[in-house]
Amino acid sequence: MSKPLRAKGSIVVFAMALGLLMASLDNTIVSACISSVIQDLSGFESMSWVFTAYMLASTSTMLIFGKLSDILGRKLFYLIGIAFFLIGSALCGQAHTMGELIAFRAVQGIGSGALFPISFSIIYASFPDQKQAAKLTGVFAGIFGISSVFGPQLGTYITTHLSWRWCFYINVPLGLISFLLLLFAVKESKAARKPSIDYLGTFLLVVSTISLMLALNWGGKDYAWSSWQVLGLFAVSLVSIVLFIITEMKAKEPILPLAIYKNSVVRGISILSFIQGVVMFSAITYIPIFSVAVLGQKNSNSLLTPLMLSLLVGAILAGGLMFKLSYRALLGGSSLLGAGAIYFLMTASHSASSWYMISIMIVMGICSIGPLMSISQMGIAQNVSPEYIGLSSSLGGFWRNIGAVVGTSITATVVNNQFKSILEGKAASAHIPSDKVDSLANPQLIMNAKGSLPAPWIHTLQDSLGTAINHGYIVAFSFAVLAIFISLMIKGKAAPRALESDAAASPSSS
Repeated sequence: MSKPLRAKGSIVVFAMALGLLMASLDNTIVSACISSVIQDLSGFESMSWVFTAYMLASTSTMLIFGKLSDILGRKLFYLIGIAFFLIGSALCGQAHTMGELIAFRAVQGIGSGALFPISFSIIYASFPDQKQAAKLTGVFAGIFGISSVFGPQLGTYITTHLSWRWCFYINVPLGLISFLLLLFAVKESKAARKPSIDYLGTFLLVVSTISLMLALNWGGKDYAWSSWQVLGLFAVSLVSIVLFIITEMKAKEPILPLAIYKNSVVRGISILSFIQGVVMFSAITYIPIFSVAVLGQKNSNSLLTPLMLSLLVGAILAGGLMFKLSYRALLGGSSLLGAGAIYFLMTASHSASSWYMISIMIVMGICSIGPLMSISQMGIAQNVSPEYIGLSSSLGGFWRNIGAVVGTSITATVVNNQFKSILEGKAASAHIPSDKVDSLANPQLIMNAKGSLPAPWIHTLQDSLGTAINHGYIVAFSFAVLAIFISLMIKGKAAPRALESDAAASPSSS
């Protein structure tokens, strides 16, 4: 049973925005300081786990925190999430080995799993005017995009002028402000009954999510897709999912009530969120490589900055249009334009101008990625019972994260295989020894060591990598086309209604 909130609106908005900014900046800041971390702590072979541990922890706990916040209190679990994140951040800054850092990143990830869904559900509970809530949802969704641009720059600045440890310590004052503001600005009633917690369903959800994401992360990189490690993880995930579904059908208070997927909007937007993860993260992963290694630009900021700023604009605009257009019109148009943008990325010339690439980024941000980020939050919340608002806020992010892992894994496999294959075919004409092909088929080599390689080799490597990335975007394009058809199957239109079941949800004057 959801708990009514009484909140001071402007203070809550600031506190939520601060908490979300802190959590969304974290991964991008860490990516900028990772080389300094490795120098200090060593453990290069474990570097990827600094990011993987965080992603596994946040994704596997997102639905759980969303549900628990519905039955035990949103304020309570937001504060718990902030506490986990702050403790994890402080411990990361104190880490003396790579193993310690990875473990503490998992603690951070648990906190992040709470912050994302509960922030949105508190906004819904605090603002009964849904048009206002929709616009705020767009702003909050855009925060994630902006952090992808400014996070690496901030991380580089902090690492250069202070220490990589301050990339984690910086979270502490931000988190404390958010914690204290929410502690005093929001009052929450006590539950009318003692809730029943689905412990078995929770366990199976964590096992299935982690095993699936590990299989996708390791497949084609650490282990072959046909290896027993990867196949075993897929098997564990499949069995856990089946047992999870059976458990949820019988649970008194299921962690994920499967009945909500009877609603076509919830079902459709969940699928579109998964597809958005595939498309968005495939693009973000390879746009910097294409920009620097193929187009020869100094860095990728000239492309990522317009993408992320236009994403913010698109998210806010979609929040305002939600109550004027049908889901089919808004999502169908967004998916169509998104597929078009990916097509132009897929066919981009290896000598494409900066303005051509920037135009693609702007279309993707305003017309595709941005709108779905806000619609996925508000659309699901509109179509579930008020008692599931916290859970609904976590569904979009959960499926987007799963899609991100699927998209980047499949795209990386395609790009790596194509790069090597194309390079092998061109090696002879560029006078590249056959025994050098394996070592040269590395995008990072082109980005960092151009001066140490013969000019004909560089040209061949650039051309081969550019074609491989073009082929890799076929994965994103295929999913983007699928999104068009999924969008056309979603009926109805968002209609203003009270998301909170209790009138006491309205904010008091600040």
